[in-house]
Amino acid sequence: MTSKNTMAQHEREIGAQVGFERIRRITGYLVGTTDRFNNAKRAEESDRVKHGI
Repeated sequence: MTSKNTMAQHEREIGAQVGFERIRRITGYLVGTTDRFNNAKRAEESDRVKHGI
């Protein structure tokens, strides 16, 4: 196997079958969900402009 093939195989394995969750920065905090936010924080988040990727 050549070095190029070995690198390609290794790149496919990185992160394979690793679940991930969305992390966002909202109101100065890194959060996955807004479950623990009070009504004011939820309103602040919903009033923000959403930008697409």
